[in-house]
Amino acid sequence: MSFSTIVNSSAPASFQSERPEKFMGTNFKRWQQKMLFYLTTLNLSRFLTEDSPSGGDAIDTQFNTTTEVSEDIQGSRVYYLSSMNLVPQRFIYRLKGNSIPTHGRRRLSTITFSLAAPKSGEEVLVVVGGGAAGIYGAIRAKTLAPNLKVVVIEKAKPLSKVKISGGGRCNVTNGHFPDNKILAEHYPRGHKEFRGSFFHTHGPMDTMSWFSDHGVALKVEEDGRVFPTSDSSSTIIDCLMSEAKRSGVPHLVLLQTGKVVTGASSTADGKFAVKLEKRSLDYVEHVEADYILIASGSSKQGYNLATQLGHSIVEPVPSLFTFKISDLKLAELSGVTFPKVKAKLQLEGIPKNIPQLTQVGPMLVTHWGLSGPVVLRLSAWGARYLSSSDYEGTLCVDFTPDLHIEDLKSALTRHKSQFLRQKVLNSYPSELAVVKRFWKYILDREGICRDTLWSSISNNSLSSVASLLKDCAFSVKGKGQFKDEFVTAGGVPLSEIYLDTMGSRIHSHLYFAGEVLNVDGITGGFNFQNAWTGGYIAGTSIGNLAGVAYNRVNHLVAIATIRARVQI
Repeated sequence: MSFSTIVNSSAPASFQSERPEKFMGTNFKRWQQKMLFYLTTLNLSRFLTEDSPSGGDAIDTQFNTTTEVSEDIQGSRVYYLSSMNLVPQRFIYRLKGNSIPTHGRRRLSTITFSLAAPKSGEEVLVVVGGGAAGIYGAIRAKTLAPNLKVVVIEKAKPLSKVKISGGGRCNVTNGHFPDNKILAEHYPRGHKEFRGSFFHTHGPMDTMSWFSDHGVALKVEEDGRVFPTSDSSSTIIDCLMSEAKRSGVPHLVLLQTGKVVTGASSTADGKFAVKLEKRSLDYVEHVEADYILIASGSSKQGYNLATQLGHSIVEPVPSLFTFKISDLKLAELSGVTFPKVKAKLQLEGIPKNIPQLTQVGPMLVTHWGLSGPVVLRLSAWGARYLSSSDYEGTLCVDFTPDLHIEDLKSALTRHKSQFLRQKVLNSYPSELAVVKRFWKYILDREGICRDTLWSSISNNSLSSVASLLKDCAFSVKGKGQFKDEFVTAGGVPLSEIYLDTMGSRIHSHLYFAGEVLNVDGITGGFNFQNAWTGGYIAGTSIGNLAGVAYNRVNHLVAIATIRARVQI
């Protein structure tokens, strides 16, 4: 990895004049080594000359390699490494006279630089974000291009969202939709674009095969959700991290946590200058990269980075959330579930004929309102509508979607004739398929006394009960939180991305994957599948390019070496 802080300097005389008599065997190898030492030292001396205090007392150095003699270059002390085993080193500058008082102690400004410059033909990939898309993409790129130096930057713990997803079980993907066009319909943002080759390249079956091939046993539940048989997200995390480390090439992925990418720009030679910060230590680092993969989810840093590199951002809004309902009596039903309801979301100023704002599925009553798959799907498809409506509207629920209203009235009338002498609270038609607590709630909303006998219920009252069961309106007064998934609608527009490579249409060698794009899926494993697919495609594109570059450079180096030997 190389860094962008460079100023002019001259080479030590020993390097300027030294030339072996014969370019053969060990002499030729030593000459190559010393030239590499010189280039590494030159970059370091350039930095020290401009910005650092002179004199050995001002600099603490920590080397994992041995050092030879040092000499002064333009007033700065430089150490020449005597080993080819170059590894990242740390230089701590105690800035005299510029220290910031902190509780009576002097504060250190710490900057970390890597002296391990890329080898011949070795390129650098910086992955912004250590989530599912970032780690998966990094593994894929490194698998295709072992020469590629991959650095994953993550400000928190890697794969933290994977850990808490699915209630800690990790809903890896969804196994019920082998048809890619049908699969695409589960993405409120992205369903049109994903109808093409996106999932054909790496779909749910490919994801399941990848994890199975790497030792993870999976199971498909009745609703299509795929989980590890261990029912633990740690199984998925361990698999990804192990694969990131397991390789014949050392340091498959260098994961740097606690750092934030705060800037990026193009360099004159077509590369990227990436700025990293670690604010707790007043830390600033500049990394030069050949490729960037932005897989930072919904973080503002990722959006800012995309805009710095020329992309636009669709305003992010929440998706996949529950509804807060203004109904104190409903709160008494907390924990009650309905296996199947039909729910329609009505918002002021929004057309009522939008098909996606009507959903069928399970629903759950919570202590603050309503949740469950049907509500979460409505929140996803209506994310922007709800945002513009300040998360207020009306939710109309049909609790008997498989019964026509006339059939429901007939069932109530028939039950009345059979149970004339019983209280309405104690019995109700089995066709309703509801619990007693909810039946009591319906009676209270209709103003029917619980102790009333069925014989005293008028036909008009029965019709009113049937109408309420088929069209029960709830006042939505805000959004709640869904602890298992938190997804954002918005991000980099898909129109600015080549979906067959995940590459930017604006900037070459810039790639995106995951939630940083204006893509989001409904609950059920679809958001993770977007991450796996996007990461895989981006990693494939980068790995193929890096492999070609590596082979081309090695070919040129081989030719140059042969020519040098012939000339000498």
